[in-house]
Amino acid sequence: MVNRIPLIAGNWKMNLNISQSTALVKAIAEGIKGVSGVDVLVAPPFTNLYAVKQAIGKADIFLAAQNMHWEKEGAFTGEVSPQMLIDAGCTHVILGHSERRSLFKETDEMINSKVKAAHLTGLTPIVCIGETLAERENNWTFDVIRNQLKGSLKFFIEEGSLPKSIILAYEPVWAIGTGRTATPEQAQEIHLFIRNWIKDNFSKETADQIRILYGGSVKPDNSAALMSCPDIDGALVGGASLKPESFLGIIRF
Repeated sequence: MVNRIPLIAGNWKMNLNISQSTALVKAIAEGIKGVSGVDVLVAPPFTNLYAVKQAIGKADIFLAAQNMHWEKEGAFTGEVSPQMLIDAGCTHVILGHSERRSLFKETDEMINSKVKAAHLTGLTPIVCIGETLAERENNWTFDVIRNQLKGSLKFFIEEGSLPKSIILAYEPVWAIGTGRTATPEQAQEIHLFIRNWIKDNFSKETADQIRILYGGSVKPDNSAALMSCPDIDGALVGGASLKPESFLGIIRF
C-alpha cells in the first residue's frame, strides 16, 4: 500500500492584512509543533506572501499563492508571474479554483497554460476541479470532472507523463462556502474516479502516488470522516483556515 502523506492546505482567499496574516501563521507554526505525518500549507493574498514567508521561519509550513499568470513577464497589468512567486518564497500555487473559473471566467485552456508554466518554473501546482450544483443534479458530474482533467492537464497528457508532485483538489462547487459538505461517500466516489482517470491516462504508479485533496466546507468536526476515506489525501480549507483553532483542529484530524 502506498503511503501518501496527507496535506492540509489553507486558502485564505481575499482576507487578512499583513499583521493578521503573520499572527495567524505564527499561531499555526506553534500549534503544529510535535505534529507528524501531515504536511501543512497556507495560501495568503499576494500582498502578504513575503511577510508570511518571513513569519514561517523554520516551521514546516509550505507557502502557496492563490493564482498566477502563465507568462514570465510583460504588459499584463495586475498579474503576477511564477518567477515573482518563487522570489516571494512560494513553493506551490493554487490553480483553477472554482472561483477563478466562475467569477473570472478562466477556461481549462488558461488553467493548462498556468499549470505548465508553474511546473516548468519549479512551482508545484495544486489543480482544482469540481462540478456545480446544477451539473450534479443533471448527473453530469463525471463528465465535468473528466473534461476538466483533460483540459487542465493537457500539457502533461501530451508529454505522456504526470509528475508525482502534482496535487489535485476536488472541490464540489455546491459545497464551497455554503456550509454544505459532500458526504464522505460522495467525496470518495469522485476521488476514486479521479485516481482511476490518472491510472488510465498515465500509470498505476502515478495514480498511487498523486495526492488528491478534498475542498468544500471542511471543518474540524467533519475532517476525520473525510480523511478516513482511502482516496482522500488531505483538504483544501477555506473559511476554517482563517482561525488557528479551527485550522489546527483539521490538521490534527
